[in-house]
Amino acid sequence: MIPQLPACVLQLSATPRGARLGRLLAVEQLRAWGLRFDTAEQVLTELISNAVSHGRVPGRDFRLGLSVDGARTLRIELTDTRADRLPDPQAGGRGLAVVAELADRWGVELGPAPWKTVWAELDSQ
Repeated sequence: MIPQLPACVLQLSATPRGARLGRLLAVEQLRAWGLRFDTAEQVLTELISNAVSHGRVPGRDFRLGLSVDGARTLRIELTDTRADRLPDPQAGGRGLAVVAELADRWGVELGPAPWKTVWAELDSQ
């Protein structure tokens, strides 16, 4: 059995600069854990972009979380402070379509107010 790797949690500004930094730091963390990161990077990019574009509240940050369980399932979580704006895959944007295509599972968890977390899981291959 593979032990659970420690979680990585980053709090970043909800700006293009924060999004870029989050992606770079997350890819480095995946590399440090010895995980392939090509698909994960695409999912990260879309979720971070959505958090900065649609979940942004001036003066509030977003949180990026990464963890890997014993089965080597990578969980990516993006938490923002716009629980009133839930992801809508039917809205016509390509970001969630990419996440749905690449991730094995994804979803949204609410709370506590005003937070929401959009998460995606990628199983080891």
